[in-house]
Amino acid sequence: MIVLDTHALVWWIGGKGLSKPARAAIDREAKEHGEIVVSTMTAWEIMLLIKKGRLRLATDVGRWLDKVSRIEGVQFAPIDRHIALASADLPGNFHQDPADRMIVATARSLSASLVTKDEQIRSYEHIKTIW
Repeated sequence: MIVLDTHALVWWIGGKGLSKPARAAIDREAKEHGEIVVSTMTAWEIMLLIKKGRLRLATDVGRWLDKVSRIEGVQFAPIDRHIALASADLPGNFHQDPADRMIVATARSLSASLVTKDEQIRSYEHIKTIW
């Protein structure tokens, strides 16, 4: 099981931008019928990126996310009260970005590695990352 950060999901679906280890980890999960987890926070973050003009999709964001959810092995993890509380109580020092905190809390709650290029997340000692 792996969790994808928002940019990792967008780059995976778009077919470019991932590092070789990130691509290999995603491919391995897909081939072995593993789980590729996406936090529902990613849907929120993608919509904000579109509204800010920092991301363009070939289709409506709802349709795009529906397409992603139909990929075998992909599942969206809800933000329940446990994730919400964990995101506000991450151990050690972690920055205050709410999307990053929710995604990291999701990966930690699942004991899963997080696929991310984000240097701040990768330097956080309380989560295993792949890039």
